[in-house]
Amino acid sequence: MPIAPTAVALERLPRAEYPPVTAAPYDPSEAFPEWPTGRVASAPNPVFAAVRAALHNLGLDAARYGTPQWNPIGELIQPGGRVVVKPNWVLHYNQGEGGMDCMITHPSVLRVVLDYVFLARPSRVVLGDAPLQGCNFEQMLDHGGLRSVIRHFQAQGLPLEVQDFRRTVMKDDGRYKTGVSENQHPEHDYVQVDLGTESLLEPLSANWKAFRVTVYDPRKMWRHHRPGRHQYLLAREVLEADLVVNVPKLKVHKKAGMTCCLKNLIGINGNKEYLPHHRKGAPDGRVAGDNYEYAHWKLSLAENLLDAANAWFRGMPGLYRLLERVAWRLMVKRRSDDPSAQLEGSWYGNDTIWRTCLDLNRALLHADRAGRLQPEAQRRELSIVDAVVAGQGEGPLAPEPLATGAVYAAHNPAIGDVLGAGLLGLDARKIPLLQHAFDAVAYGFSSLCLQEAQDCVDGLLHSFAPFPPARAPHGWAGHIEK
Repeated sequence: MPIAPTAVALERLPRAEYPPVTAAPYDPSEAFPEWPTGRVASAPNPVFAAVRAALHNLGLDAARYGTPQWNPIGELIQPGGRVVVKPNWVLHYNQGEGGMDCMITHPSVLRVVLDYVFLARPSRVVLGDAPLQGCNFEQMLDHGGLRSVIRHFQAQGLPLEVQDFRRTVMKDDGRYKTGVSENQHPEHDYVQVDLGTESLLEPLSANWKAFRVTVYDPRKMWRHHRPGRHQYLLAREVLEADLVVNVPKLKVHKKAGMTCCLKNLIGINGNKEYLPHHRKGAPDGRVAGDNYEYAHWKLSLAENLLDAANAWFRGMPGLYRLLERVAWRLMVKRRSDDPSAQLEGSWYGNDTIWRTCLDLNRALLHADRAGRLQPEAQRRELSIVDAVVAGQGEGPLAPEPLATGAVYAAHNPAIGDVLGAGLLGLDARKIPLLQHAFDAVAYGFSSLCLQEAQDCVDGLLHSFAPFPPARAPHGWAGHIEK
């Protein structure tokens, strides 16, 4: 059955809250026909019912809905296929006061997704992400009953693997960063994909030595991004998958404006130095970049100190911490004079990160198992979005909770993000990541224009009571709201 490219389905819980952690592994509270022998929870689990309803309303396996044979994910893969489930596991703690429910994909949502994935009888399911190098992966797995969800499937002998896709992990002694541990996985576990001149970063490549990602050695990035070369390092499990189920957490984002389906694919890449997030300098500076809004000596000195720390002093923890501390104090001092001053490309003029995100989305769909780009899509993608408690404010690492009660599913990640923007009260036309997601480029993933997607989303949102608007990140406030 052909799938409409605009298909998106939104559900809203009666109350914007997750089941208590004591309910893990979050069994359904109804005996649905497709689970005739499954366990039924005594306490309500509206998250399970809402995700199930979204899959139904997306039109998946519509003819058999309501029967024991209903198998929505089975419409997307054959029995024996391979699946990657990609949550948002960015960090093991919230750097602000907002807690973890607005930070990462909630385990109760992953439970439903995995149930319907396994109903399709895959031969392998990988639940994985590449969080920040400073994330303690084991502590992250301790949140919200996630380990109980994982055990629920593995105890049944189902082929579920949990993977940390990172190759570089920050070491610490419990108090301080003490360096990095590289090569956590061998290189043959990854596939290099080069978009070359078709990369959306190519128009910026004349100034290729300005590409940066915070806390990484810029010299390593220069090996992969320069005129005619734009390489990404994708986890082999992703390129060997027949289906990628993207399960992001809806949040605002200080570098990209918002993060949802499109931005979540940053986590399929193994080494962060393959991922330009911003460019050194300011638009009006001697080095024309997009790290901050306008040139100032304190910000320039701060980014030069960070460059030195990351390039030359990673193996000297004491000196590294000193340089890093001085750099960030310079930035904070500048912000006390001008609150709009930002480092890390954390403002509405960031013209780099959207290009990296869209490159990764194109690679996901069009790179074959050897990393060669093909005209036709090589695998299917489905997005199931956790927005029950979304993130507002200084996301993605210090968000505050925004209770929307929403979960939704989308065949197309770009349309999924337009809906996410609408839920947050943001204008998709003002967010570069969404503006350009519908551009007609090689290896694209949408045949629609932004206005068509917006019309589809507006019609859907009008059928619900208004959702609470999100507070935008500091560097984007006043520029992306409706």
